[in-house]
Amino acid sequence: MQVRRWNAAADGPLTESALRQKLEALGYVVARCEYPPGARFPDHAHGVDKIDAVVSGRFRLVIAGHTAQLGPGDWVEVPRGRRHTAAVIGDEPVVCLDAIRRDPGLRARGSGVQCPTA
Repeated sequence: MQVRRWNAAADGPLTESALRQKLEALGYVVARCEYPPGARFPDHAHGVDKIDAVVSGRFRLVIAGHTAQLGPGDWVEVPRGRRHTAAVIGDEPVVCLDAIRRDPGLRARGSGVQCPTA
């Protein structure tokens, strides 16, 4: 699992809008999600390639036995069908951007991105 980190020198200051624009430029449709402290997501998989990107707070993600702790500006690609777990860590909520690979047919049907529930 490769954790990508915001590069302020190349991308400018980290803001939710700037992170969203970066993900959209990479070909993703993006939804904003917020999870309270203590939220946990049991082992699950998605039927699409997606990115979990953190705007604020801290998020633990475990994919195929590899653990990453994501903070503001960090993101991880989660391949379609890959089982994983996640949890909010610390005392503050996590604001993240859930992004799925853009499908040319999504515009007519809506974004197709939904935040998981804890």
